[in-house]
Amino acid sequence: MRLPWLGNSRRASRQPTSNDIYHTEITADVPVPERNETVRFFSRKVIRPGKLRRFVNRDLRESLLSCFYLGVAALLPVSSWEPICGRVSGLRRKRHFRKQFARYDIAVKAVLGDTVDTRRMFEAQLAAVHRRRLTLAAHLVTGWRWSPAIRLEGLEALHQALRNGRGVIIWCDQFTAQTIMGKRALHEAGVEAHQVSARYHGLSPSEFGLRVINPPLVKVENRFLKSRIVFERTDAYQVTTRVQKVLKANGVVLMTNTIYAGSAFAEAAMGERGWTHLASAPANFAARAGAALFHMATIETIPFRQYRAIVSELSAGTQAPALPAGDKAAKNLAVQAGYILSKRDHMLETLKLCPEQMMAWSSATRLTERPTEAAIGNDGA
Repeated sequence: MRLPWLGNSRRASRQPTSNDIYHTEITADVPVPERNETVRFFSRKVIRPGKLRRFVNRDLRESLLSCFYLGVAALLPVSSWEPICGRVSGLRRKRHFRKQFARYDIAVKAVLGDTVDTRRMFEAQLAAVHRRRLTLAAHLVTGWRWSPAIRLEGLEALHQALRNGRGVIIWCDQFTAQTIMGKRALHEAGVEAHQVSARYHGLSPSEFGLRVINPPLVKVENRFLKSRIVFERTDAYQVTTRVQKVLKANGVVLMTNTIYAGSAFAEAAMGERGWTHLASAPANFAARAGAALFHMATIETIPFRQYRAIVSELSAGTQAPALPAGDKAAKNLAVQAGYILSKRDHMLETLKLCPEQMMAWSSATRLTERPTEAAIGNDGA
């Protein structure tokens, strides 16, 4: 039964496509000779901003789940959390399979090959998303002494980069544990980081979500951050200035790999025959400021008990090929392309460890060859 104030289902089903919302064009195809690959860069402009809805259908569900998981975190032992998330994730499993599995199946097999069991992986991903919600609830329950073991790898390389004095950018992947546990891993290791974050970051894109549902997540994340740099598309200059200021002060900046908040991104081959899209902003900042650029991924090894945070430095490869004198833009793109392929390699390596925990998958076809499809939202940082 659909409550009348949630809106008409037929109207809600007619979501705008990416082509309706954005104007996307190719800005450059940059070869990377030592890799024998080419990275394609795109620019994306909003042509139909849309109106922020007061309430969306998922808000009621997210509110109920939040209350439920707060109760679970407060009253039940940690040993019961994983099976509870598995059972709750199965309540809407048929609906998720009907609406999302076909695209998921194609995207995953394009990256990992046709032998992978995508049905089992999809079920595991639904459960992992619910564990993410319960992780948030566990941090919100006052007085709860839940202290999972978090192993941070690559800390010495990070410290060495900071000793070089030019700042560090940490480029985070969208694994389910990254949002909170990745920041917590850095904080507990003594790394004070500044998070670049979209204003609508959270579980809901509505006005109600921005005021009620999303603030608890932001509040928990902020415990483990030195500051949060919030941006919108209209104030990119101010964000750029703040990020540059942090890097000049030899600070650490966290950026999440989501292309939907920025105006530029890149496309590169991924895995067996897939294509992935990477935000170009982290590589651009590193190329311009000379800051060290790191990959980061946080995964659950034992749900709610052990986490593994992997931090490793990215390389732009050899120097940019010979270019006309003064062609700084082309040199910058050449460095960016090297960083993007290095990021792709690290992401694929981590992805193979636990693909069911990855929230964002790209496509089996290039963006320019893809049929019109509904835009995909990511909650990103």
